[in-house]
Amino acid sequence: MTKDQCFYLGHIVSKFSFKGELQIKLDTDEPELYENLESIFVDYRNKLIPFFVEKSNLQKSNLLRVKLEEVDEEADADDLLKRDVYLPLADLPKLGPDQFYYHEIIGFKAVDEVHGEIGSIKFVNDQSMQALFFIDFNGREIIIPVHDKFIQNIDKKEQVIYFKTPEGLIDMYLED
Repeated sequence: MTKDQCFYLGHIVSKFSFKGELQIKLDTDEPELYENLESIFVDYRNKLIPFFVEKSNLQKSNLLRVKLEEVDEEADADDLLKRDVYLPLADLPKLGPDQFYYHEIIGFKAVDEVHGEIGSIKFVNDQSMQALFFIDFNGREIIIPVHDKFIQNIDKKEQVIYFKTPEGLIDMYLED
């Protein structure tokens, strides 16, 4: 299994006990969907290592306490601290027609109501306060906030996202 076949679930932030239990800070809006995992992949020295989950339960809103098979001592748990956790893309919950995961819209054509085709989506930055679409327009970068009121329609079959951006937003990037 490689990272491009997976999605980022969260990060191992701390140990919970002296018996190898760990806490994973989940990066999701719906942490309850991941409370009963059978297995996870841990990024260990740039390789995804599978671990079976013996038991898990949700602490607080986005903190998942897990007991992994063969992680029975504090030293074993120490070795997994501060590592990223992944799941296969097939484990993502299905979304409605107007919803999308950021990874699945990379390469989609971006069409603005006023300016027409403005390029293709290079990536979505969700590490800032506001998630942002980064669009390549003939070597120039156009940035549009990910916000429902700016997205008119998503055509997954044709791989197009139709935008209605605030006046002046696109012009700001096209000026020399």
